[in-house]
Amino acid sequence: MLHLNRKNKSKLPEISTASLPDIVFILLFFFMTVTVMKNNRLLVENTLPNADEIEKLDKRDRVIEIIVGRPTKQYTSIVGVESKIQLNGKFAHVDEIGSYVLAEIAKMPEHLRSVAIISLKIDKTVNMGIVSDIKEELRKVNALKVNYTTFEGDAFNNLQ
Repeated sequence: MLHLNRKNKSKLPEISTASLPDIVFILLFFFMTVTVMKNNRLLVENTLPNADEIEKLDKRDRVIEIIVGRPTKQYTSIVGVESKIQLNGKFAHVDEIGSYVLAEIAKMPEHLRSVAIISLKIDKTVNMGIVSDIKEELRKVNALKVNYTTFEGDAFNNLQ
């Protein structure tokens, strides 16, 4: 009987890693150009209230933020301790909200203007008077899609 001794040691060819640095730099360049850095720092204290029934906003490109709270310690000597409104990293008065919202909507692409959402980030210690003034200004410019930003949790914790 003939015993054939095959030495079939065929290995798979090694994968060339020569193009790997190119791929890494292409991905790095892509993410550097696409990523948007948000540079707004808070000028006001903003401890958001808790809520039971919340819904996450998935599409942030149509959200316009209005932040309300007491000024941080570094600004209390300048603007006082009363609740202030922050729009795009600056303190603002209630009368400026309408023009701010219209300007932000005008910056949006045409197809997003009709679905713009105003997100109110209001500190839980703020008086309701300033909130109703903000809502009144939003009604004047027909910005009726309003969202209140909260943390998920028991709403009864807000009473403390």
